[in-house]
Parts: sequence; C-alpha cells; structure tokens
Amino acid sequence: MDTSNWRPTQGGSAGGGDSSLESGDWRSQLQADSRQRIVNKIMDTLKRHLPFSGHEGLQELKKIAVRFEEKIYTAATSQSDYLRKISLKMLTMETRSQNPMPDAIQSNSAANSVNPSDPGMSDRGK
Repeated sequence: MDTSNWRPTQGGSAGGGDSSLESGDWRSQLQADSRQRIVNKIMDTLKRHLPFSGHEGLQELKKIAVRFEEKIYTAATSQSDYLRKISLKMLTMETRSQNPMPDAIQSNSAANSVNPSDPGMSDRGK
C-alpha cells in the first residue's frame, strides 16, 4: 500500500505524476475572484430561501455564505470535490424549498389536533 499521497507535497510531487493538483495544492490554483463568485452564488440561494430584512439581515446572510464556503474550501480534497459539495448543498436547499417534506411528528400532531367531534368545527363554512 502506497501511503505517500496522504502528505501534502512540498516543492515537487513525491508520488510521481501530477498529483499535486488533487492534494493540498489545488487551493493555490483557485483564484480569489472565483471564490468570491461562489460566495455570491451562495448568497443568491440564501436570499431566495431564508428570510432576512434590512441591511443587518443581508450582512448576516453574507456571514453565513462566507463561513459555509470557507468550511467547504478547507474540507474539500480537490477543486472538483469543493464544487461538488457546494453544488449539492445548494441543490438540496432548492429542492427542499420547492418540495417541503412534512415532518412525520408535525403531521401526526396536526392531524390529531383537528377533532371532528369538536362542535365548533362542524358549524364553520355554513
């Protein structure tokens, strides 16, 4: 088993080939303006799906977007992994807001709270 790839390469690629882009060095290939564009896209998604009001709310969403991007940037093993993780999270947010899945506990308690034998319920709508 070759364990030389677990260490970040320093200077050259010790494992042979060009594995440096897939290890820690992929971050040096990603330009700062690319990261800013990604943060802006995250912001767009958050604005569509999270409630906010005023300048303070917008600044809070920006903090969330920046922290999320930094977390993924730090954890990702490659640029494709970075982009994949962010895309999946944004897609999940889009999907959940379009098709909200009811929580099983909430739907059961909501169904149980409407009591058909409640005299006030039978008179409504007449």
